[in-house]
Amino acid sequence: MRQDTNTGLPTLGDRALGDMLATIALEAGSEILDVYGTEFAVEQKDNDSPVTEADRRAEAVILKRLAEIAPDVPVIAEEAASEGDIPEIGARFFLVDPLDGTREFVNRRDEFTVNIALVENGEPVAGVVYAPALGMMAVADGPASGRTAMLAKDAPIAAADWQPIHTREVPAAGLVAVASRSHRDAETDAFLESHGVTETRSAGSSLKFCLIARGEADVYPRFGRTMEWDTAAGHAVLRAAGGCVLTTDGLALRYAKRERGYDNPAFIAWGRKPV
Repeated sequence: MRQDTNTGLPTLGDRALGDMLATIALEAGSEILDVYGTEFAVEQKDNDSPVTEADRRAEAVILKRLAEIAPDVPVIAEEAASEGDIPEIGARFFLVDPLDGTREFVNRRDEFTVNIALVENGEPVAGVVYAPALGMMAVADGPASGRTAMLAKDAPIAAADWQPIHTREVPAAGLVAVASRSHRDAETDAFLESHGVTETRSAGSSLKFCLIARGEADVYPRFGRTMEWDTAAGHAVLRAAGGCVLTTDGLALRYAKRERGYDNPAFIAWGRKPV
């Protein structure tokens, strides 16, 4: 994998990493939709979270393609990690959630995503979030370059009508929050009340980050447990659009937390950093 001399981000020939990750996500999304249209079985992993054939098929595609474009960059992927297969990592590695929002998928709600992110020195520097059932994709080409597009199934990435995305100024009427549809808790409700949130929207998976990145909401508080592969791609997209993700101590959310088993502390995703 080569580096762009201007951004320091990987390239392969003349192709930017963002386009390459987008193409991989599109292929994984096609596998997911093939299963989504069937009467698929649902299994329970050791942590009681659901897993389906779609999770496994999408992850297999992503791992195969990443190995082709970046064979020297290790990958931490959810389903492999759940079976104890976690590689040694250095300063640069990929984080993959092949099907974020499996509960949404199982319940036939379309808000599930493919998440692929590149992490460097603890920060998500590039990534893609793709919602195949909605046809929405958001890409972070770098820390300050985000874009989004609506895509038909199997449409080539090169034909997409990409639009730049930016977070918005906080509305005078008050904050609009997004919260997890499947993981809402009392701490979240208390945060929303104490911060003068005037409207709350429910959304599944990493789409919550994308809503803020596209200027449709302002804040996403998350106090329950998440894993690094759940958040890295959405974090990359939000960061590229001008937002940030902070712990409850006000520190930037970091990655490669081996000592925690690659889980995250509580965090708040903001469209504009609070002062």
